[in-house]
Amino acid sequence: MARLHIVDVPCPGSGNINPALQVAKLMHRHGAYVTFVNTEHNHRLLRATEGAGTVRDREGLHFETIPDGLSEADRSKQDYSTGLAASITASYVATFRALVERLDGGGKPGVPWVIVLATMLMSFALDVAREMGVPAVAFWTGSAASLMADMRLRDLRERGYLPLKDESYLTNGYLETTVIDWIPGMAPMSLGSFSSFLRTADPDDFCLHLIDAEANSCAKAGALILNTFDALEADVLAALRAEYPRIYTIGPLGSLLRRGAAATEDSTDDGGSSGLSLWKQDAGCLARLDTQEPRSVVYANFGSNTVLSTEQLAEFALGLTASGHPFLWSIRDDLVRGGGGGSSLAALPPVFAAEAAAGRCRVTAWCPQEEVLRHPAVGGFLTHSGWNSTCESMAADQHTNCRYT
Repeated sequence: MARLHIVDVPCPGSGNINPALQVAKLMHRHGAYVTFVNTEHNHRLLRATEGAGTVRDREGLHFETIPDGLSEADRSKQDYSTGLAASITASYVATFRALVERLDGGGKPGVPWVIVLATMLMSFALDVAREMGVPAVAFWTGSAASLMADMRLRDLRERGYLPLKDESYLTNGYLETTVIDWIPGMAPMSLGSFSSFLRTADPDDFCLHLIDAEANSCAKAGALILNTFDALEADVLAALRAEYPRIYTIGPLGSLLRRGAAATEDSTDDGGSSGLSLWKQDAGCLARLDTQEPRSVVYANFGSNTVLSTEQLAEFALGLTASGHPFLWSIRDDLVRGGGGGSSLAALPPVFAAEAAAGRCRVTAWCPQEEVLRHPAVGGFLTHSGWNSTCESMAADQHTNCRYT
């Protein structure tokens, strides 16, 4: 029987790259050959931030790159994420098809049999696989609840909830007082607890249509896997399985990798504890935590995509300093809207400098989050709670995650 060859193609953002790589490591550990597909841009960033050895080929694990179609000027735009989503949808298809054609052995003796594994927001890869007759698996990197909610955006539109009538509906209480109680497997929740992308009055809004289409594209795949577990989202998973029987829960991925790391004999297997980072990680923050009392430190990190205003950054800084606790805060270079790392730090109020001088805080661009969250000195996590952070901490304060965890 030919060895399986997993062609793992994640959406090119940290929230998808890391769980996709964790799945790749799990598959590799169980004997599959894995080709991990990065954008050329992200591959360069990873080599710069993590070191060339982290993303080098090794026995059974291979890295390929595909251009994302963006110019450097495109990357500096405020709507970079939207532009990236549009570009990869348009520019990836031909290159990805050529890659799969090159790798696919079609069951020939001694040649691995290709299976495409595509994360959310990469449904074009499922289309390519179907056209080529190659098996495909969809990987929804968010929660089961977020998948079910996004799958119902189409119903919300057909029932007249979306798009919003006008911009006043963002602030007049409509999102908070409108209760949706007919989503299978989900308790009643406000419209505002659904995807942030529904906050638009534009019927042609690109992101709203993208999320709707991507959530429902899972049906194109032969199977769907989710980074969750049944005890966490039992009702929603039961409802999803009533519609799509080939759904498998494989999470939490970080725990699975750590659990098996001690047993593996693969010298290249690091357990997947810290994943990959598009920003240079500050390993020194762990030594700093070593000097703190148990459960005394507040860790703050708003993820890889959140953007704040200077006023919001200052408010968070004041709140953290007023807490009276020492804290560790990851402030990305591009966290503040319209500015770089210098402007982000310049927006911090003077009292924050006093806290830093007194040694009660440490600010870093990025840190190894899983290690930080497991550190005994950390007693609280201030987060946007994307699903990766939610799984790592089992606490949530982002829209649908907040309602269902």
